[in-house]
Amino acid sequence: MMTEKMMIRSLGSEPPLLADGRRAPDRREVSLRWLSGTFLTGITSSILMGVALFAALDGRQQLAIPAEAYASASADAHQDTSVTRGSRLIAPVIAAKPSDRAIMEVSTVVHDGEKEVVRRQPFSHVKMMLAANHVATEDYPDFDPLAIFSADEPQPAPQSRTGAIYGSDVESEVALKTVPFPTGKSNLNMAPGLSLDEVEENVRSNGSVLTDGNAQLAALYYVDPRRFSAEDNDVDLTAGLAARVLEQNMTVSAPESITPQTEEFADDILPVRQDTTIAKALSDSGYPQLQADGMSGYIAPLFGTDTLSKGDVLRIGIIQKGEQAKIIRASVYRGTRHLVTVALDDKGRFVAGSEPPMLDAIATAFEDNSFAPSAGQNLPRVYDGIYRAALSYGMTKDMTALIIKLLASNVDFQAQLKPTDYLEAFFSVADTNGQATEDSDLLYVNARFGDTLTRFYRFQDPEDGTIDYFDQDGKSIRQFLLRNPVPNGIFKSGFGMRRHPILGFARMHTGVDWAAPRGTAIIAAGNGTVEKAGWDSGGYGNQTIVRHANGYESSYNHQSAIAKGIVPGAKVRQGQVIGWVGTTGESTGPHLHYELIVNGTKVDPLRIRLPGGKSLQGDALAKFEDERKRIDTLLNNQPASDQVASK
Repeated sequence: MMTEKMMIRSLGSEPPLLADGRRAPDRREVSLRWLSGTFLTGITSSILMGVALFAALDGRQQLAIPAEAYASASADAHQDTSVTRGSRLIAPVIAAKPSDRAIMEVSTVVHDGEKEVVRRQPFSHVKMMLAANHVATEDYPDFDPLAIFSADEPQPAPQSRTGAIYGSDVESEVALKTVPFPTGKSNLNMAPGLSLDEVEENVRSNGSVLTDGNAQLAALYYVDPRRFSAEDNDVDLTAGLAARVLEQNMTVSAPESITPQTEEFADDILPVRQDTTIAKALSDSGYPQLQADGMSGYIAPLFGTDTLSKGDVLRIGIIQKGEQAKIIRASVYRGTRHLVTVALDDKGRFVAGSEPPMLDAIATAFEDNSFAPSAGQNLPRVYDGIYRAALSYGMTKDMTALIIKLLASNVDFQAQLKPTDYLEAFFSVADTNGQATEDSDLLYVNARFGDTLTRFYRFQDPEDGTIDYFDQDGKSIRQFLLRNPVPNGIFKSGFGMRRHPILGFARMHTGVDWAAPRGTAIIAAGNGTVEKAGWDSGGYGNQTIVRHANGYESSYNHQSAIAKGIVPGAKVRQGQVIGWVGTTGESTGPHLHYELIVNGTKVDPLRIRLPGGKSLQGDALAKFEDERKRIDTLLNNQPASDQVASK
């Protein structure tokens, strides 16, 4: 007899049931069916999972940049929970943001005869990262040094079209006229004074209405209403009145809320593609030289050397707030292996730190992708970067050319842009679209190129009505004298003793030679008066001497011809064409022999310390400082010395 347990054990060992004359299936036939079904199921599942994963990623299948990788790390990757994810200081791909441009309504004052007209005008405030991929809205002129330094730009109008920033805000337009206070006898007939009885009668009849809402007029303070009371229990006229003093011609506006600047953290990943020093790796990536040298001094003692090897990775942790950036951590990796880390402690000193959480960007630092180019790769020239950015932000070509001229003494326009180079400008526009016109005025520029900061303001001198641009100390941004009167020329020979090419013996070379093709324009080095213009029998050929201020003279020699109107006594301005390069006199080829003379002594034009341009003084300086402070307050500017870095 079969028990229940025996029946359970026997299940599965019985032969298959057959019906309708079918045969039992072969074991190999069963295996093929199972295998094909399993294979088809796997293929279908893989396709479905791939579609779902692609939809979830929504096209974001590229690798994250370092800042994004840091933000996606674990919560203990950075202890400061208030820090939000930010962009890199040295961003591999730099983007222009809508927040870099603001249109604001500002009250300005313009002198119109005896009146001062105050009106509201739209202004554009732009902050341009020049290394971003800007697209110029129109063609711009090719780089031409002569056009940059020459004085062929239109002279500004005697009166400013935009005017100066006004200290108060107006709703539409207000005309103000100031007349001197009469100090002598007036031509007006004076009315006789009121008697005491007449004063008391006026107070009795008008005292109860000398109020303005719940504000008591100041006139009531000089009269005691109880003096005119008929009975002791009369009501006090001053009861229940709240007194306040109102200044005339003053608008009280609600205080504007200032959005606090938040701190942002970013990791900058710098791959080392060849043996170099720590300081050079940082400076080549756009960090200021002083900052690069300082970080090298902190890392080298712990690292054992200040030299990085090919294949190393330098990781810089940065806290950024507004325009200021601060390095708080630096790490060195050999491949993906951590070697050393320094970090700021609570006392603001760099000490040895623990290894920070690993980032995927360190392992992929040397991969050739669009997110990790070498420093400065494919960036345009400074000249092209300024024009492309300015035109894309609504400036005109004339306004951009003016910026180029004003920066020419401090900026190398043919150098390659650095990722940290930026240009900030404040200019008048036609409407809220932010497009400048030929009537627009440039009021302010703040620029950074490498480690050089340049800031200047537009100001009209009330003494002579001239318009110029001055730094924060009231000194003209323009140079007193140019060192090279042939902007297209090539330096050939310097100041000092040399073997004379014609005479054949050593002789003092009292100037600088600039070689250029015959007929190349020569421009005046500075404003002045022509002292001599004609042939020199001492070997200089066609010679022009210009006398400048403070005992300075400039001499231009071997000219092929002297420009029309350049005669003794004529006034010339800086950049004006005064002649053309030639080879007259004792000369072996076309060039300009340029000399600079100070108080009768010839000096080296390339080495002497030249004075600055015009400096404001007295009342003009005080008015300039007032206008500068208004612009700084309007733009929420910080002193130029406080700017550490810009992203």
